[in-house]
Amino acid sequence: MADVTGAGAGPGTDAPIRVLLADDDALVRAGLAMILGGSSTIDVVGEASDGQEAVRRVRAGGIDLVLMDIRMPVMDGIAATAALVALPDAPKVIVLTTFDADEYVVRALAAGANGFLLKDTPPADIVDAVARVVAGEPMLSPAITEQLIRQVTDAVPDVRAGQALERVACLTDREREVAVAIGRGASNAEIAVSLHMSVATVKAHISHLFTKLGATNRVQVAIAMHEAGLL
Repeated sequence: MADVTGAGAGPGTDAPIRVLLADDDALVRAGLAMILGGSSTIDVVGEASDGQEAVRRVRAGGIDLVLMDIRMPVMDGIAATAALVALPDAPKVIVLTTFDADEYVVRALAAGANGFLLKDTPPADIVDAVARVVAGEPMLSPAITEQLIRQVTDAVPDVRAGQALERVACLTDREREVAVAIGRGASNAEIAVSLHMSVATVKAHISHLFTKLGATNRVQVAIAMHEAGLL
């Protein structure tokens, strides 16, 4: 239910996904470890009780994805996410939350999180979400995307519109079409059909978009297009 990336990185096809659990509640970590440990494709390789510990553990290497609680002591999940996505070999980050599309979720996605999961998400869906995020498959529904964009852009000064236009100006016509489709919540497969290209080509365009717009997830691309007045 919550990825916003387009082209995925991660372990090899036969290697298990190495996951770090970051939550200040030991019971939550234990529950997640039990859920994820039941999958042969996922390996829970560590736990952290606060954001600072999570960043330190990721810096040590060997982490493909972090399940990150938003509200934690010492360093919260938003600050930790921002620190992680700035790393050269950044892991994917899924933030855990109690309420969808609240202010903290918006801030986490703006900081570069790849998606979010509600803490009451069914176990099978959590396992599926981890696999899909690492594979780079989008998971945010159009309705949630629109809600998140609205919450971010409604509180943004007008000067951001001009800055967004400057960033968008460097895009090719095709890249702009893909970016608009992302802003409307379309999946890679839907973009491929509507723009008559292969999914592999869509992923290549999205990779270029991330680089040119300085984005780390699909929501950031959508926000840029919205601020530029193209949505």
